[in-house]
Amino acid sequence: MKKVCFIGSCGHSGSAVSVICDNPAKFEVPAVCAGAAGVSMEKVVKNLTAKGFPAPKEYLDYQEMLDQEKPDILVVDAYFCDHAKMSIAALERGIHVYCEKPAATTLEDLDQLEAAYRKAKEKGVHFAYMLTTRYDPWFYTAYQAVQQGAVGEIRMLNGQKSYKAGKRGVLYHQRDTYGGTIPWVGIHALDWVLWFSGKRVKTVSAVQSAIANNNNGSMEATAICLFQLEDEVVAHINIDYLRPQTASTHGDDRIRIAGTKGVIEVRGGQVYLINGGAQGEQTLPLQQPPKIFQDFVESLNGEKACTITAEQSLYFTRVCLTAQKSADSGLLIEM
Repeated sequence: MKKVCFIGSCGHSGSAVSVICDNPAKFEVPAVCAGAAGVSMEKVVKNLTAKGFPAPKEYLDYQEMLDQEKPDILVVDAYFCDHAKMSIAALERGIHVYCEKPAATTLEDLDQLEAAYRKAKEKGVHFAYMLTTRYDPWFYTAYQAVQQGAVGEIRMLNGQKSYKAGKRGVLYHQRDTYGGTIPWVGIHALDWVLWFSGKRVKTVSAVQSAIANNNNGSMEATAICLFQLEDEVVAHINIDYLRPQTASTHGDDRIRIAGTKGVIEVRGGQVYLINGGAQGEQTLPLQQPPKIFQDFVESLNGEKACTITAEQSLYFTRVCLTAQKSADSGLLIEM
């Protein structure tokens, strides 16, 4: 049985809660901590108790929680600016970390997190973060097709993340706590680009704007990032909070991958392929991926390798923070 503690409930901690609730014999949740003023753990607690779990103890100090409860896994889902220090606190105690993205909001914090992870890794401690869209059936299916050679050698990738802005909480209203739209939203599209291509970034340039952000402080509403990858592969991602409230879904996630033998696209929750295997556009049947937190836990047990590695989690964070730096400075940056 795995002992799991939670800090915060600002993002995708529900991806852990759902797996825990479905497997009561495999998990216990002795305690939670909000991690910041104004953060509520009510939804996490309610979901757990509704499935028969005892109400977890609520701590005011997350470090006290870690010292007293000594969990096997810490779910970090607090204010984005605090992810790095909270993850470091767990890693230094030998606790596995399942962290909301971004893993850090500054390059300095990321450097410290990477150093802590390198030491923890030597002791068998794992780290991964919540790139949940990698586990969507459409992206998972497209990835499998690309790995099987459906488009040949990849030469270009175009990704899109579009969300409804709505009225966001104060976390999103300033860079100090939010970290920026590129590392919060854009990291999903960057993940697809680097995951599908298997390439590293050579140069990055980016632009962004906070205009038309529905009065959400300084939160950037639009951004575009351009990447030169290894082997002269080119990629770009566009990010926005301009999706109309009348849209049927909160997000509009897309990627287009062009290769030497074909083109594959994900849009509207479907996968479309054009190559020499058939006339016209094919709609690929969707495959069912594992659940993200289940995948992480099974990797701790040595049953399998996690689909998202710590190295990817930290490197992709670095690329996004560098893209944010490019957008802030107006400079093309080499990596």
